Amino acid sequence: MNITEWIVKIPVLLFAITIHEYAHGRAALWLGDPTAKQMGRLSLNPLPHIDPFGAICLFLFNFGWAKPVPVNPGYFKEVRRGIIIMSLAGPLANIGAALAAGLLIRYLFLPWDLYRTLLIYTLIMNIGLGLFNLIPVPPLDGSHVLENVLPAHAAQKYREIGRYGPMVILGVVLLDNFAHTGIIARLLIGPMRYFASLFSGINF
Repeated sequence: MNITEWIVKIPVLLFAITIHEYAHGRAALWLGDPTAKQMGRLSLNPLPHIDPFGAICLFLFNFGWAKPVPVNPGYFKEVRRGIIIMSLAGPLANIGAALAAGLLIRYLFLPWDLYRTLLIYTLIMNIGLGLFNLIPVPPLDGSHVLENVLPAHAAQKYREIGRYGPMVILGVVLLDNFAHTGIIARLLIGPMRYFASLFSGINF
């Protein structure tokens, strides 16, 4: 990437991560849990959400993470329903940001290189982050959704298996980066192209 793309990539990544975590905290507060707000995580300032090691991995391997927003499901009136809503809020915030960028590309795509690069990165990165987090492997958001739609017995089995989830994700990322297996790309590239084209009108 040239210097312009790097200048754009960093704030777009920070924006995508920040709205993702903010949406989790906002949804939890709406459901009755003030934990994120009390701990200063209900903020659009990216600094409280950054995990230093996760940020380094993000730039080195195109895979990283933020500090999870603290949530206490005990505040939710319907715990399983509340966890599902709270878990979906982050990915949906990213998809919403991608949709907004796509609409600007469709209807206000000005002939400025920096502006166009900003919109395209916002579109692609938010779709990627949103879809990646919907994969039902712990600790991703999709795993919390799946766990809470399964019957209680199946959910317990899923939790037991899920303890290996972080190792599976790390292994896949390492294979993708060093053995060039393209596992994550095979899972995400097709849906990412579909939604990017749908939102922006550009054939990706």
